[in-house]
Amino acid sequence: MSLTNEQILNALSEMSIQNITKLISEIEKKFNVSSAMPLNSTNEISSKKIEEKTEFNVKLNEIGKNKVAVIKIIRSVTGLGLKESKDLVESAPTIIKEKITKKEAELLIKDIINVGAKAEIQ
Repeated sequence: MSLTNEQILNALSEMSIQNITKLISEIEKKFNVSSAMPLNSTNEISSKKIEEKTEFNVKLNEIGKNKVAVIKIIRSVTGLGLKESKDLVESAPTIIKEKITKKEAELLIKDIINVGAKAEIQ
């Protein structure tokens, strides 16, 4: 016979705080968990350390009025030839650089914005 959540809550409401605390301690021991551990949506124990994203992509959204300056920036950061860089810029919105550090992405975005184009970090 299994108990419903409502039946468990009713039983708990009749217990003293001391007994509830003891019950919690026994549950922690039996199931090898801690009430201090956060749970994720699937009720699995979440990792305590949240992984920080280390690789970023830069997406060119709009060329702006100074297409030549944007092409020069793209050539310098990608190593592509003139035609390939021009084609890449003209295909905006598009990813122009993948898997780079946050600092590199921020510098590239700054350069692109300074010449009048629009870009974002993903």
